[in-house]
Amino acid sequence: MIQQRGNMDWMLKELADDVPDIHQIVVLSADGLRIARHGGDPDVADRLAAACAGLQSLAAAVASEIPYSDGRMRLVVIEVTGGFFYLMAAGTGAYLAVLAGETVDAGLVGARMRDLVVRIGAHLTSPPRHDGQVV
Repeated sequence: MIQQRGNMDWMLKELADDVPDIHQIVVLSADGLRIARHGGDPDVADRLAAACAGLQSLAAAVASEIPYSDGRMRLVVIEVTGGFFYLMAAGTGAYLAVLAGETVDAGLVGARMRDLVVRIGAHLTSPPRHDGQVV
């Protein structure tokens, strides 16, 4: 089980407050464990974190096919009926995910996520684990 290095949930509140129609924000480790969340249901956050592990892996596979790419995923945006999903690399072994409604300003979400990652990226890092333990 991953141990949180302090409660980071409060850091995500500003993003939700700045951008109307954000439903849930999740910080997750590369292997799909929730590190922090803001808004929404904790069970949904856990399911999102698990799904994001596969999604970031698929995005990295696609990135490796792009000429001159370093193969690392930076941002994935999925638009569906009813809203948007964003997944952004947020630190060493960590990702930032956002679920938003259909009235959200799609460009503003990406910009605010990037701002958040730049400002607090060191806090959005998942330490490596060995045998299920944080080292």
